[in-house]
Amino acid sequence: MSAAPHLDDIAQQSARPTLPVVANYCATFLKPEMLHIYRQITSLKRVEPFVIAQKREEAERYPFDRLAIVGKPALHFARRFWFRELRDAPWEVSAGEVRKLIGVLDRVNAQLLHIYFGHIAVHLLPLIRAWPKPSVVSFHGADVMVDLDKPAYRAAAQRMLESVRMVLVRSESLGRALINLGCPAVKIRLQHTGIPVDEIPFRARTWPDKGAWRFVQACRLIEKKGLRVSLRAFAKFAGRHPESTFTIAGDGPLRTELGQLAADLGIADKVFFPGFISQTQLRELFYQSHIFLHPSEVGGDGNQEGIPNSMLEAMASGLPVFATEHGGIPEAIENERSGILVKERDDAALAEALLQWTTNSEGLAAIARNGAEEVRKRFEQTGQTRQLEDYYLEAIG
Repeated sequence: MSAAPHLDDIAQQSARPTLPVVANYCATFLKPEMLHIYRQITSLKRVEPFVIAQKREEAERYPFDRLAIVGKPALHFARRFWFRELRDAPWEVSAGEVRKLIGVLDRVNAQLLHIYFGHIAVHLLPLIRAWPKPSVVSFHGADVMVDLDKPAYRAAAQRMLESVRMVLVRSESLGRALINLGCPAVKIRLQHTGIPVDEIPFRARTWPDKGAWRFVQACRLIEKKGLRVSLRAFAKFAGRHPESTFTIAGDGPLRTELGQLAADLGIADKVFFPGFISQTQLRELFYQSHIFLHPSEVGGDGNQEGIPNSMLEAMASGLPVFATEHGGIPEAIENERSGILVKERDDAALAEALLQWTTNSEGLAAIARNGAEEVRKRFEQTGQTRQLEDYYLEAIG
């Protein structure tokens, strides 16, 4: 792997007058599940992206050489402890960190700072206020309501929203949540995740004639993904169709608990956990499957979905999706037309819907076709990238 270019070299390249430089702050560039951020940054054409991160991961998976790593200072953890444990408030970057970050922004001639995730922007509030050029923040779901029951956290989020020029949200539901928090509606712009639909061609499925249905869910193994509901609904379905299987692709803190739940439900031999898999493997899994599950729910800490990327990719591939009336999901799925929606946390309703629709081969095929068409019309990557560039240029002014 070639070494990353020196910051001075990048600065000379970024100073070209043709394209404005947008600095993208992402604390970790990039975690395995952040493919959507990589796609977004690398697809930009009318602005020149630059990345600032605290640390780099998955460099081979996500190659990118226009970046600066600005690591945590030696006293970071002590400072974080002081804020969180003694003040019960979100920590903020120090004056020294602000100077270092502004130095990077100035050296690459950045015209705009895009901070990924709202809770990270709260930590960077001193930078947002000190840097004389505009900042935008994007909210993706988990970063909207978490910890906002604490007055100091809510107040800090409100100060951040007052200080940025523009707020990007992945769904209208997230926008409404921010307005309720006090964000001026005029600052909010809807920015969907772009899906490279040309890389995920639609394939009509052949439904099993002997009940050997293949279910799939792909996500981080965390509470808001509704995986317990998925397993309980599948157990009810498998009681009628014992040849069925369920593959849960992904990793996360619930892995052990979910395996135990599958055993308790008597379906351990029908449920498979391959872990985090590559995009090529995931698409092949989609094409080998018949139904995609994603019964999202609000987590105990307020964590909620925008519009799940894996769900959109499953729809594009031709998988009929069974999900919930949660977060931004109803903005992508019209019930009984482009997917099936049930109430949150209702495994009985999900199982009933699965049993009903798997007896309706024509209806299931229509849902699959309509879902794929919806993704192609409203979430295609090129169009979403153009929209993001428009927002950037508007924010730069």
